[in-house]
Amino acid sequence: MKRIVSVASRTPVRLDVYLTSAVEGASRSRIQQLIKAGRVLLNGALATAASWTVRSGDVAELDLPHPEPTELIPEAIPLDILYEDDVLLLLDKPAGMVVHPAAGHWEGTLVHALLHHCQGLTVIGGRERPGLVHRLDRDTSGIMVIAKTDLAHRHLSAQFKNHTIDRMYQALVCGKVKAAGVIDLAIGRDRSDRKKISPRTDRPREAETRYTVRERFRSATLLDVFPQTGRTHQIRVHLAHIGHPVVGDRVYGGVRQSTIPAPRQMLHAARLGFIHPISGLALCHTSPPPADMQTALLAARAENVRAGTSSERHG
Repeated sequence: MKRIVSVASRTPVRLDVYLTSAVEGASRSRIQQLIKAGRVLLNGALATAASWTVRSGDVAELDLPHPEPTELIPEAIPLDILYEDDVLLLLDKPAGMVVHPAAGHWEGTLVHALLHHCQGLTVIGGRERPGLVHRLDRDTSGIMVIAKTDLAHRHLSAQFKNHTIDRMYQALVCGKVKAAGVIDLAIGRDRSDRKKISPRTDRPREAETRYTVRERFRSATLLDVFPQTGRTHQIRVHLAHIGHPVVGDRVYGGVRQSTIPAPRQMLHAARLGFIHPISGLALCHTSPPPADMQTALLAARAENVRAGTSSERHG
């Protein structure tokens, strides 16, 4: 499997270091193994050392072996199930749980827990992603819908694709957001840091996020957020772009700007509504923010008390 990587770094950098950041899911040791095995070309010539320096405009070609299939072993991990029937289930994913197996997370994922809970989950979305119609970031909590059958998967996927899913997140963000708004900003893999999403990308994809103010504090704001598209890290990137990163977000600036202690990004998928694939009835479930987010909200309200002001509640 060939993979072409165009170097976009503004400063000279080691070949193995750059490729590790550019190839999603690749570790530095894995990249070094590929170079040693003669599977990496740089500007058409065989790369013989990981320490070679690359500069903007250089082109690397990797010959990536197809990954060996791995057997997914069910694990008895507790699930907080909100609703379940013969074709789907809704659950409340805790923060810290990875949704599906990937590099560095081959055990203990939501998929492993689902395989223990359900027999014969649909694999229409991929053998390593049984039942998954959508995903949440590891440190984002909240509601997910899981398809048990191929029919349910196709029906729910169409609703996500057509943007007819009713999704609402709650986000505690840095600073005072003055009013409701819409963020219409195309995003994609950052051309300099492949582990991040940003508008500085060679492959922009349209993305739209709407938000309203639920509660305003001295140094933070609690927002209701309505993503109109479902791009990777969309809410976090969009809110950071307007100067209000999610509190606790270590990737997009929510730690540097926040005075409120938070163990992870304070982002929670609070509502999910859709049309049931079989009955045709509208289903909608909600989930309150979990304990760690409630603690952060208490800290935000305490800041107001210390400053002698009260929180501004909306809606």
